[in-house]
Amino acid sequence: MKSLKHYSALFLALAFISLSGCATDNGRTDRSGTGETAGAYLDDSVVTTKVKTALFNEPGLDSGEITVETYKGVVQLSGFVESQSDIDRAVEVARKVEGVKSVKNDMRLKTKY
Repeated sequence: MKSLKHYSALFLALAFISLSGCATDNGRTDRSGTGETAGAYLDDSVVTTKVKTALFNEPGLDSGEITVETYKGVVQLSGFVESQSDIDRAVEVARKVEGVKSVKNDMRLKTKY
């Protein structure tokens, strides 16, 4: 009977130690050091996909050369396009997408030789 109590106590102690390693802080921080939670990363991925889709569906805009990255709702557009009007149009399209807080424009004009 005494050994059963010891095994029970040992089991409970191991279970407690194992479960305490799974504790979270309600998604407010992450453990990777990036400061972005899994939920925020998924939200940013959704915004990125929506922006890419909107750029792809924009007639006359070569979206294949535009890279879209999102961090905490801030969308960064980069890449090379044919004209300033393409840059302006891409930025305007991205701004209209739901979930976009702001747009950072790092696009460049292609040089013509």
